[in-house]
Amino acid sequence: MKSNNWDVLISSAHIQEGIRKLGAELTQIYTGRRIVVIPLLRGGFMFAADLVRNMDVDLQIEFLGAASYGEQTRSSGEVRLTLDTTLPLSGRDVLLVEDIVDTGLTLAYIQQLIKSRNPASLRTVVLLDKKARRQVDVDIYGCVFSIPDRFVFGYGLDSHGGFGRNLPDIVALKD
Repeated sequence: MKSNNWDVLISSAHIQEGIRKLGAELTQIYTGRRIVVIPLLRGGFMFAADLVRNMDVDLQIEFLGAASYGEQTRSSGEVRLTLDTTLPLSGRDVLLVEDIVDTGLTLAYIQQLIKSRNPASLRTVVLLDKKARRQVDVDIYGCVFSIPDRFVFGYGLDSHGGFGRNLPDIVALKD
């Protein structure tokens, strides 16, 4: 993938600064509590890894996989669960970590799934919020960046066919 095909939308330094602030805020909320952090795979793994390193609390990590894109640049609207958690969530404080919210369909599905497991609390944090594409309301506790309606990748988010996740910045295809 050639760098002349995209623009840097958010630099890696800016990403880390935003994550440090969110991590400090979540530390204040969850101090003295044991939480389960659930990154949504695959895109949320880098964000979640950096976020938990910036949280000074007792936590366990579970993973949940969901897909609604396939190899497209727009959501198909059909959500498929690709990996489920193994820990019981009933009575637990749960922090859901998502890379990007656009239509909200995937996140709404996952939030409903987790709520059906009776957690003591559920908060959702997202790295990127693309509000212009929202189709359903979702409950987002914290968002690091709001972005315009552009196709983005890098820093865990993939481009066509799963490539581009290893870029340190969040980039957008040139118009």
